Amino acid sequence: MDAPHIADTVPFPLPVKKGDTVYWCACGLSQTQPYCDGSHKDTRFSPVPYTAHKDQIVFFCGCKHSNTGMICDGSHVALKGKSTGHR
Repeated sequence: MDAPHIADTVPFPLPVKKGDTVYWCACGLSQTQPYCDGSHKDTRFSPVPYTAHKDQIVFFCGCKHSNTGMICDGSHVALKGKSTGHR
């Protein structure tokens, strides 16, 4: 698998609490999007840790093509119609 699977063509807006660390799925195969469930095994991808600096809503990338990594930058707009999304 050379490119990540497009998990969804919309971001995942989720609350995070200051100090908590979550692991964002970079491969797009996780069934617990946007968080890693270990589905990346035997791929070149690894989960990416995110530690919250404050209580907030984070828009985690669902398309896995964001130029800003795990945070949505709107790249999904160019991918509409290509998703096999989980939602």
